[in-house]
Amino acid sequence: MLAGRHRCPIELLAVCLLGCLLARSTPAGAEEPKVRVGVLGLDNYQAVAYAQLFNDPKAAGELAGLRVVAAYPVGSADIEESVVGLPKWKEQIGTFGVELVGSIDELLGRVDVVMIMSLDGRTHLEQARAVLKAGKPLYIGRPLAASLADAVAIFELAKETKTPCWSSSQHRFSPGFIGMRDHPEVGRVLGCDVYGGCPTEPHHAELFWHAVHGIETLYTIMGPGCVSVRCTSTPYAESITGEWADGRVGTYRGIKQGALKYSATVFGEKGVSTAGIYGHGVPVQGVVPTNDEYMGYKGIAIELAKFFKGGPPPVSADETLELFAFMEAAHESKRQKGEAVRIDAVLDKP
Repeated sequence: MLAGRHRCPIELLAVCLLGCLLARSTPAGAEEPKVRVGVLGLDNYQAVAYAQLFNDPKAAGELAGLRVVAAYPVGSADIEESVVGLPKWKEQIGTFGVELVGSIDELLGRVDVVMIMSLDGRTHLEQARAVLKAGKPLYIGRPLAASLADAVAIFELAKETKTPCWSSSQHRFSPGFIGMRDHPEVGRVLGCDVYGGCPTEPHHAELFWHAVHGIETLYTIMGPGCVSVRCTSTPYAESITGEWADGRVGTYRGIKQGALKYSATVFGEKGVSTAGIYGHGVPVQGVVPTNDEYMGYKGIAIELAKFFKGGPPPVSADETLELFAFMEAAHESKRQKGEAVRIDAVLDKP
């Protein structure tokens, strides 16, 4: 009989326990830990889009390792889009295994990180306050807030609580837009003309509601550093011209009537090019790819995944506040019949 062939029950138990411990400590045999993501506000399709991407069992690369586990489904009774969307998105997000909870506190007790997805920027400061005081890393979907004062307050609270927080439009990470920063056929960006839709809501600062997506595209391509803004407003368009500290000029045309498209023309040291089509890649020799992978929300979802796994916010608070001050300066310029308004004056305004 071979030595060690038979062992007593205690020895067998010890071996089993040791095997379990070794298996748990072996990376190759362990399931990748999941970051538990919570959704606050559910009247916005984006919440469903992110749940679909993060909860996909075939998710790979940066998108792997996260799971949307719970959502607090609040909306706003005075926003038609919210009233119509909330029941629809509640039903759809459930198909990805997301549990609906009854309060912010219940949500915070079940998750590691939070996405504020409510459409209503008026609610974001109070919603963010609860999340940041709980120390949960936070992403806030557009609009960050309904006023510049609330936007400033959110980032001040994030700084006070030492909790990472950021906000961005999904347009920033559309490959054809962000890829224009160093496009080999354009070179260093000298200027940019962006255009997109400009619907409004009466209870939000005019440009904050939807034009923020196009203005974020302008900042994506130009970078921060704008010092003054002029706005011309007609029933057809909001036309905003920004002057950067180095003399570069960027414009935004908010389309109110007529054909609607989201894109830009970029002027550079080497050439001039369209920025392509939202969701698609950078143009090559002026030709916009349309048979490539449509990114849509995937581009920003990848950045969210990096952030939720412990990476830094991909857009700084300073740049985001400058972007919102750009819009507030445009509002003030409009009130002053097109006079130039300095961004620092708006930010310093009590």
